[in-house]
Amino acid sequence: MAFAVYFVSLVVRALRKYIRTQDVREEKAEVRKTLAELLKENRIRCKMTQEFVAETIGVSRQAVSRWETGAADPSTSNLIALAKLYGVSAEDLLHRAAGKGCPQGEVDAG
Repeated sequence: MAFAVYFVSLVVRALRKYIRTQDVREEKAEVRKTLAELLKENRIRCKMTQEFVAETIGVSRQAVSRWETGAADPSTSNLIALAKLYGVSAEDLLHRAAGKGCPQGEVDAG
């Protein structure tokens, strides 16, 4: 009986925590979508195909596609490689993806 009460209390705490983090989950989804859009915009601006990008940084074309649709995020090393390839800073990509715009004093590279 004590185990059942303990188990129920754990489930209730987990559900409360999950419900309280809804804003964080929504913000993360929005940032992921925005990063995906920025990656695609930069690739198109540079007149590159997904296949070319994939071969250049050493990943599959499907990985590039997943990053551009928001289904997955690039690793830090891949994000840095993408930024170099597109001629922008990784920091700028992340700031813009987070909705903060370009840091003050920097020119918008996109």
